[in-house]
Amino acid sequence: MPHLHVGAAVELRITAGTLEVLLRRQRIAAHALSHLVGGFTTMAEHMPASHRAHRQWTPAKLIGWGERIGAATAGVVRWQMEHRTHPEQGYRACLGLMRLAREYGDERLEAVQSIRAPHYRSVKSILASGLNRQGSSLLGGDTASMPAHDNVRGPSYYRHH
Repeated sequence: MPHLHVGAAVELRITAGTLEVLLRRQRIAAHALSHLVGGFTTMAEHMPASHRAHRQWTPAKLIGWGERIGAATAGVVRWQMEHRTHPEQGYRACLGLMRLAREYGDERLEAVQSIRAPHYRSVKSILASGLNRQGSSLLGGDTASMPAHDNVRGPSYYRHH
């Protein structure tokens, strides 16, 4: 239904092929029913402007943007396009990644993507906290900066035992 009426109490009139939405007995929307399980039909004019803006993007354009940043970012963009239930969800995540690239820079975004964090919230958290700048072994850094201690054996210990 038109986004202006989201949350309103409405009546639905459903036939074999159509769904009508009535607000105070006035029809505000009519859609052909999708016969696919979990299918949906969306009319652009019912979407908020921010969602309509996503329609200018295609998977190819988003993947192209990701490739300009780097191979890891392109991989995350592809993942978003292939694993989201609705394309708009993947678009929103990718547009969020674009925002992060503007805020933190392409190089930092690519470095975070290389640890295979496909979810926007994970990427944003890593960038905001600066974890990717700390050389953390969690993010692929080495253990050379670890303090000397009997319990810290290092990789050479396991080669000989």
